[in-house]
Parts: sequence; C-alpha cells; structure tokens
Amino acid sequence: MTYQETLNWMFAQLPMYQRQGKTAFKKDLTNIIALSNELKNPEKKFKTIHVGGTNGKGSTSHMIASILQEAGYKVGLYTSPHLKNFTERIRINGKEIPKQNVVEFITNNKAFLESQSLSFFEMTVGMAFDYFAEEQVDIAVIEVGLGGRLDSTNIITPEVSVITNIGLDHTQFLGETLPEIAFEKAGIIKKNIPVIIGERQKEISTIFIAKALECGSNLLFASDSIKEYRTDLLGDYQLNNTKTAVEAIKQLKEFNVPEENIKNGLLSVVKNTNLKGRWQVLQENPKVICDTAHNKEGLIYTLNQLMKEEYENLHIVLGMVSDKNLEEILPMFPKNATYYFCKPNIPRGLSEEVLQKQADKFSLKGKAFSSVNQAFEESVFKATKNDVIYIGGSTFVVAEIL
Repeated sequence: MTYQETLNWMFAQLPMYQRQGKTAFKKDLTNIIALSNELKNPEKKFKTIHVGGTNGKGSTSHMIASILQEAGYKVGLYTSPHLKNFTERIRINGKEIPKQNVVEFITNNKAFLESQSLSFFEMTVGMAFDYFAEEQVDIAVIEVGLGGRLDSTNIITPEVSVITNIGLDHTQFLGETLPEIAFEKAGIIKKNIPVIIGERQKEISTIFIAKALECGSNLLFASDSIKEYRTDLLGDYQLNNTKTAVEAIKQLKEFNVPEENIKNGLLSVVKNTNLKGRWQVLQENPKVICDTAHNKEGLIYTLNQLMKEEYENLHIVLGMVSDKNLEEILPMFPKNATYYFCKPNIPRGLSEEVLQKQADKFSLKGKAFSSVNQAFEESVFKATKNDVIYIGGSTFVVAEIL
C-alpha cells in the first residue's frame, strides 16, 4: 500500500472518534492490551510521562517535551488529534514519524488489526509505542486521547502522571458532572507514581487527593506554585500550563534538567516541537488568529485573550461539531463581531445553517458558508488592515485553515 492508501484504510475501515463520535468509543482496554502483547509490549521499553485533562494537555505535553529536548534527551511525543498531517501525532524531538514507518506498521500488522477489530485510535497508540521503542527514545510524553481510565494510552506506567484541569467536555462518554469526569481522568494515577494536578478546582480536588492516597502517590497542585515562567506560546492562559509542565519535570528523579533548560525549553516550544494552532497568529494587517479551544473552559481563556486585542472591527470564523452544548458555548462569544458560520469537513461537523440559527438566539449575527475556506476568504475580503479575524470553535476548523 502507498502512504495515502494506508491512511484511507485506517480512516475508512475502522471506527475513529474524531469522525464518528460515540460509536468509536471503546469501554475497556482489551484491544490495546492484545495489540501490545502482539508487539511484544513496546511501552515497557522506554520511560514515559502521562498527560491528561480537559484543556491544556496538548500544550503542556509539548512544553514538557521541549524542556527535555533542551536538556539533551531523545524525546518521543504522542498527541491527538492531528491538525494537518496524521504524522503530527507521533514525533521524536519534534520530527514527525516518517510516512514509510506508518505504511510498514500497518502492512506488518494488518491481519491482526483486522481480526481484532482495532479502532483507529488503538492502532495509532500501538504504532507510537512501537516506533518509540524501535528508535530507543530516552523518554516519551504521552497525551491521553479521551478521558483517562479507559483510554488506550493507559497501559503505561509513567514516571509521573499529569492532569491539567477538568471541564465539561465529552460528557456523552465521561459523565455529566465535573466529579464524574474527574473520576475518569484520575484513572491515570498509578500506584506509587507521583501526580501533578494543574489546577486546584474546589469541587473536585478531593477526588484526586483520595485517588492519590489510595495509590500511595505523592500529589502536587501546580497552581499552588508562585513562580512564573515565560513561554513562546502566545496567550495568557498558557501560564497554568507552564507551571504544570515545570512541576512535572521536577518529579523526574532519573533525569538531569537544570533550571536553564527549563527556561529555554519553555521559550522554544514551537521551534522544538512544531506545535500549531494555539493562539497562532497567521498574519498581520488584518491580524488573523486561530485557536483550537472548543469547550467552555478552554474558550473562557481564549475569548478573554481576544478581548485584549485592539481592532476597529472583529470578524469571527466559527464552526463546531454536532455534539457541542451550544446553549452553553454560544453566549460566551462577543456580540460586537461579524460572524462567518461554517461546517468543518467531517461527518460530525455541525451544519452551518443550524449554527447560524442557534447563534442568532444569542444576537451573534453573520452569514453561513458551505465551507471553512469560503468563510475565511469572505472574512479576509471584508476586513480592513486594522481589523482582527479570529478562527475557531473546533480543532477541525483550525485544521482546514492551516
């Protein structure tokens, strides 16, 4: 198979949460354990850091990887979803897995993957672990895909577990309340393994404390730290993530990471790891900003940041997926903006007409466009050089622009 044929097979034949939603969600770890055994347990051949949470886990994972790279280590990084290319999910020192490795992994394991009915995410996790073991990384930063307790990544025994924060996202899988979701996320806390919680959230901190006590794990709340670090990732909301990343690094007893590496790593995240889509400024005059924030907790930070921008007029290219709580999210958006409603090009994408109709209830005015690019082109056409264009609402909207 060619690389494209391989991707087509992965995307089309097997369930994939990003495209299908709930039907792709597996309720246990049976499949990934079977795949790991078939691959001779590659995840046991290198050290790991496990990063979960509702918001900030991607940025935090990239920060941790960047710091470790600055300290001279060979660092694997597994994240999801990808924005532009599938290979973004699996990197070593910022360099994406070669396409040939993707083809070879699927070709070599296709019979097993089919017989076991592995999901897209499960086979991708197995591919990452296999690649990191083969390349003999010193350590890999592994981002949780969805939840924690039942996530395919949760077969690792990390050096430290990290949970950034908890918000109401993916409620159809993880529970309708913050305590229910916190219980699922806390599932990555392992026996005698230190755990860093990014934010001390009053109604759920006891859940993490109880789980850590049960596991005999040392627990720290990163938000209690008063020391602040600068980072090249734009957006004030990254402050919490820097604290979380630094506290995680400090738990690595077998790795030597001087303060200088921590500072330089945080200032070189984009260069070291090629992170995209986090308050990314695409151009000036008019200023175009994209951000992948897509739930209430993430959008609180991002829209607050947007309100600090100076502009004559604000243009917002907005698209969402169909399982979002619009009644909760849409009131957060500014009314003094021109909207360009669009549908991300995936089966789960919410119709632009439905989004426009719902937005109108909250006095968000604009036109509907049949594609993300059409909406963006219209916003650029309408904007003057002193305006700001914001693109967001969904990871998939940002992906189409990038």
